[in-house]
Amino acid sequence: MTVEYRRILLDGAVTRVVRDGEELVSADGRRVPAADAVHLPPVEPSKIIAVHLNHRSRVEEFQTKLPPAPTYFHKPTSALNSHGGAVVRPEGCKYLNYEGEIAIVIGRTARNIAPSEAGDHIAGYTVANDYGLHDFRDTDAGSMLRVKGSDTLCPLGPGLVTGWDFRGKYLRTYVNGEIVQDGSTDEMQWDMHYLVADIARTITLNPGDVLLSGTPANSRPVSPGDVVEVEAEGLGRLTNHIVTGPVPIRDDCGAQPTESEEVVSTAFGGDWEFRGVRAPRR
Repeated sequence: MTVEYRRILLDGAVTRVVRDGEELVSADGRRVPAADAVHLPPVEPSKIIAVHLNHRSRVEEFQTKLPPAPTYFHKPTSALNSHGGAVVRPEGCKYLNYEGEIAIVIGRTARNIAPSEAGDHIAGYTVANDYGLHDFRDTDAGSMLRVKGSDTLCPLGPGLVTGWDFRGKYLRTYVNGEIVQDGSTDEMQWDMHYLVADIARTITLNPGDVLLSGTPANSRPVSPGDVVEVEAEGLGRLTNHIVTGPVPIRDDCGAQPTESEEVVSTAFGGDWEFRGVRAPRR
């Protein structure tokens, strides 16, 4: 049996609620239509860790091979966003890509556990969109800090679902109502339990911590005004809209957005065969 918990603003207070059909119910019995609720991220992690490549369709798209073991990057908690929230593409940037994913949420402290034990340390799962600001890829490809960690680039939600079996579930992304990613958890090289156990070998995972499990093929740039939805079977649909940031990227310090072949090829699907011969984009 699955149960879906959400965090919303209810009468001005942060409140944990349970989904009951199209309504959300608080512990004291108050009800609010889910469509009218002001959502918050369903969990409060101390860290967000994401795997680089995991879905075989994404690997094939990039014309590469998986490493012998997963590799990861970190998204700061300041990147957190929620269902219904605005995702900011800073002024002066062009290559903000969606990446529909499933997020693993830790429920019990995990350290040095076997994959067979990992399920006992998972609270549940939620939908994620691991946005990437590829304009900074030339300078941050190692850490992915600004690429994946800029403000608003980690929406989670709508809720935390317990008792969900990750096997054989579809994962789809929509832009303005059109399907742009259509994958399955069955194409993941490393499943949820493996990822948790792998990280927990050297990094203590605390209750609420989030692991992003990878995206299927066809991540592409989106623009201000676009509505992006990620739907995972049994977890619901996470909806966000893209806006332009209120101020441009400062040019009096730091690396500036670039539009190199690395940036463009990554943003448009790793079409490496066109590197160096692609007509300039306008």
